[in-house]
Amino acid sequence: MLRRDLLKSTLATGLASALSRSGSVAESPAAGNSNDRRFWLEQMQRVAHPVLNALSQGRLRAAMPVETAPHASGDRRLTSPLEAFARTLAGIAPWLEHGPASSKEGELRAEYCALARQALATGFDPQAADFLHVGVNGQTLVEAGFLALAVLRAPQELNAKLDAGLRAQLAEALRSTRPLLAVFSNWLLFAAAVEAALCALGESWDHMRVDYALRQHMQWYVGDGAYGDGPAFHWDYYNSYVIQPFLLAILEAVEAREEAWKPMIPKVRARASRYAQVLERLIAPDGSYPVLGRSITYRGGAFHLLADVALRRALPDSVTPEQVRCALSAVLDRTLGPAASFDPNGWLRIGLAGSQNALGEGYISTGSLYLCATAFLPLGLPAEDRFWSAPAAPWSSQKAWRGEMLEADHSLDI
Repeated sequence: MLRRDLLKSTLATGLASALSRSGSVAESPAAGNSNDRRFWLEQMQRVAHPVLNALSQGRLRAAMPVETAPHASGDRRLTSPLEAFARTLAGIAPWLEHGPASSKEGELRAEYCALARQALATGFDPQAADFLHVGVNGQTLVEAGFLALAVLRAPQELNAKLDAGLRAQLAEALRSTRPLLAVFSNWLLFAAAVEAALCALGESWDHMRVDYALRQHMQWYVGDGAYGDGPAFHWDYYNSYVIQPFLLAILEAVEAREEAWKPMIPKVRARASRYAQVLERLIAPDGSYPVLGRSITYRGGAFHLLADVALRRALPDSVTPEQVRCALSAVLDRTLGPAASFDPNGWLRIGLAGSQNALGEGYISTGSLYLCATAFLPLGLPAEDRFWSAPAAPWSSQKAWRGEMLEADHSLDI
């Protein structure tokens, strides 16, 4: 009921106050900004509610379609529900952890926290029809990594508040991925995140897997805030989809455990800030961005790192929180706004802006698409934070193409 009431309120108010359908900033810079947060909450619910609600009721496998791209590799029906759940949870975890305790949004958050914990209980009950088969193939290592990321981002709601039995089941699911071989790429970070989450859950964990992933990524750094995805650099958004958000979360979780990791922290943070700056400049005046590289059907997940750095209040001085809010609002509108982005039952379809099945790679299925939920990370900031409360502001590409003053861009030499 609360979810329906908030959706009706949002729809009645319209899209974000800072956003028109073209993604431009409203004429009045003093326009109220409460609509922006309502718009984000509406989009978050459109993405997250079908997944959490179905799994909490033990019917995710039955309810969620498994669309695949042409030339799909293998049968994705086994792992696609796990993909949808783990990625959704990783995106909304900061809001579950830090959202308001009172007001209509607070009541909504309480509902979602309960849904998330019930979904975990159902998904890791070996007797349940919706049991999430972690550890059965390589894809489940990836999703265990996203599940671990959610645990690290919500230490109270998705860890401390779990009963002992569920916490043990979750830990066993994470451990079940250890025999799986990680691809020599960003996948090393999924294995490392699993160990960091086991540490957070109070379980024994493997320092070596964490150390290996961290050291390899330090070696794969190619400059100006970017890492190679393995030994080679790729023109895609994997620095944002996976690499840099995972590096930040893993180091934050275990930085005190090994002296050798501490010197990495300032470098990783400085590089993340620079790459977030690059991502903000990639958002065009209308909220579009370059259709470049694999996994483009993750939609707004391309800005996972920008959302994460904004959540951490670690944006560079040249990028204000309010311009990021407006830019990401435009991205959400462009990627989730087209009607064909969702099927008639509210499940995401393969595509970037609508239904575009041919954009998917062989590993893409319905569950994969829920990485777009990572764009919602700033909902973990309170409504009073500058990110939400400051007046609407143009982002960098808007300033540039309007002929307004804009600071020159400079590389990072670290």
